[in-house]
Amino acid sequence: MTNRENLCQLLLQLEGRSYKAYRDIKGRYQFPDFTLIIDRVQGDPFATPSQVRVQLPQSVAGFPPQLYQTPSREVALRDYLTRSFYHTAQDISGRRGTGNSGLIAIARVGQSVLERTTAFISDELVEVRFIVGLPAHGRSIVGRQAAQMLCDDIPQIVDQATKYRSLDATAILHHVETVEDADWLRQQLDERGLVAFIPDGAILPRRSGVDEQPLLNDAVAFQSPEKLRVEFTCPNRGLITGMGIPAGITLIVGGGYHGKSTLLRAIELGVYNHIPNDGRELVVTQPAAVKIRAEDGRSIASVDISPFINQLPQGRSTREFSTTNVSGSTSQAANIMEALEVGTRLLLVDEDTAATNFMIRDRRMQQLIAKDKEPITPFIDKVRQLYNDYGVSTILVMGGSGDYFDVADTVIAMENFQPSDVTEKAKVIAKANSTERTPEGGEQFGQITPRVLLPESIDPSRGQRDVKLKVRDVDEVVFGTQEIDLSAVEQIVETGQLRAIAEAIVYAKRHYVNGHSTLPEILDRVMVDIERQGLDILTHFPQGDLVLFRRFELAAALNRLRTLKVR
Repeated sequence: MTNRENLCQLLLQLEGRSYKAYRDIKGRYQFPDFTLIIDRVQGDPFATPSQVRVQLPQSVAGFPPQLYQTPSREVALRDYLTRSFYHTAQDISGRRGTGNSGLIAIARVGQSVLERTTAFISDELVEVRFIVGLPAHGRSIVGRQAAQMLCDDIPQIVDQATKYRSLDATAILHHVETVEDADWLRQQLDERGLVAFIPDGAILPRRSGVDEQPLLNDAVAFQSPEKLRVEFTCPNRGLITGMGIPAGITLIVGGGYHGKSTLLRAIELGVYNHIPNDGRELVVTQPAAVKIRAEDGRSIASVDISPFINQLPQGRSTREFSTTNVSGSTSQAANIMEALEVGTRLLLVDEDTAATNFMIRDRRMQQLIAKDKEPITPFIDKVRQLYNDYGVSTILVMGGSGDYFDVADTVIAMENFQPSDVTEKAKVIAKANSTERTPEGGEQFGQITPRVLLPESIDPSRGQRDVKLKVRDVDEVVFGTQEIDLSAVEQIVETGQLRAIAEAIVYAKRHYVNGHSTLPEILDRVMVDIERQGLDILTHFPQGDLVLFRRFELAAALNRLRTLKVR
């Protein structure tokens, strides 16, 4: 292993040479208190920056073991280190030349605390992975600036961002304890018969539709209604109170702009932990919750949508329904059936993004269009059976139809962003004002059919490349020659999740998509491999830009691959 001085000398010798000569610096270098590892060197100043790691022995990093002794605390501390490195690198590094020259950066993170490949910690060492834009003028190496970046700037960043003595010990402890409390709360939900919990004092509104930071000036702190108030004694924070949403069918009602969708958005993101002072850091949700919406135009590969749609014209079967351009109502049916296939236990639906004809068919329309002429069985006639037959709960934002009062177990009214329990009032209204609807859903929900993926339909190659993957924000994956549109999959919150999902599809294809295994079986095996060996099993060399995803979003990406074929 060479040292810092060797690296500096090598970089100075490369001054003025062709940019590709930077490849000579790939390898490991021993600095006084850490090891610098250059895993991949970019071939062009405009290409994806070089991938670099630093490793510090714990004798230098100095983090107390109690900060990472449990899985929750470890993920939280890794998250804190990532954020610390990000802000320090922003302050110290700067652009120097063409393309990405001079860039020192780590994956940008949001409000969520997720398992990422940016940072790792153990009793032996701390590792941080980041990118470096090696400097150039045109396509010629600027060796002196490169030496300053790698030999001076990186040690300064490491000293300020990755050593316990340089960081705020109180803030670190608060960070890990907050995440640990949230994980603990989420684990208590099933035992308490709940699917979600929103603590008193939570700040749910966000600054804007593109800014997930909490609204500060005009935000109303959440206060639970007495009938739904529950208490928990957290491991670190102690006693907290808040609104517990019980299992079953829950309606969130109220006037426009009073906070219905804001509450549902907080619940749908409650499957993840959040940083302190996010306002939602102790909002927790059943981990297998899936947000459902209509999604015009997506493709569907042999999904059994017969619980919701049957009796199509020309006698077309809906037990293996396929299309390349689905309607809103059919897409919502498929989204539900796909989520059920891979194990969801809670559906989240907002009327604003739902297909009206899928949600409700009132008495007047039933009289005008007989059931034998209407292939769609509306959700209102299946939601109760779904809970009775499969134990799958639903939380539904519904401000426009009181017909759902008949099937709801809990009704929460939002007024000025504050909830009240109006279940009894809704039941009285429902009893006094019969809808006179004819139930159309039969006695049972219907079957949930797992599908077998055909390996030849999953092809990540393009041209001469066996694997061609590209990610665009949190909305789209370029997979080989195909573009997978995930803009309607609302529980993907970081670009790194999409990168990991793309790699996981390739991993699944190589190892488990064999023409015999069902989609749930494939997901089980992939997620177990990641749990046991980490996200690094998905890539050929260590990368710092992968973020853990859920099985539901991996399934969503596979289901939206337009070449997908199943049996």
